[in-house]
Amino acid sequence: MTKDQKNEVIELLKEKFSQYNNFYVTNTESLTVEQVGKLRRACFDKDVEMKVAKNTLIRKALEAIDAEKYAGMYESLNNVTALMFSENPKEPAMILSSFRKESNGDKPVLKAAFINGDIYSGDENLKALTQIKTKNELIGEVIGLLQSPAKRVLAALLHHHEKQAEAGATEAAAAE
Repeated sequence: MTKDQKNEVIELLKEKFSQYNNFYVTNTESLTVEQVGKLRRACFDKDVEMKVAKNTLIRKALEAIDAEKYAGMYESLNNVTALMFSENPKEPAMILSSFRKESNGDKPVLKAAFINGDIYSGDENLKALTQIKTKNELIGEVIGLLQSPAKRVLAALLHHHEKQAEAGATEAAAAE
């Protein structure tokens, strides 16, 4: 690989790291070509970008953006590394988890994840990452919680109004 090609890869990676707040670093070393192709298709179907690059180029791209911000990610840059970029912080974890279930294995291994400024190191975090809530899910829960008391008040008012209407109808029938 020439120096110009390396610089081109570094620039591409810098662009991806700047574009996405969420990315996963995985080890795809023991996967067959067919399995990697299947993983790439799963990523494509879920709008997750998967890139494979040399660890030194990934490190240089991260250091060029913000060396301190990504300091915890450097130790995960070893062996074969595949990067998964996504707007949704939980989607790559879901892809990795379902891929493992389908292949009845423990590969690909999650080396680290960078989620909105937080670093999760190690494969033991995969289950927790599949359960994190997205921004839209959290907003939906808050809206649901805010609507719940209002719905109860409206239901109580309607129920009270219906009782008054029934009582008025009963009185009218008794008067006749």
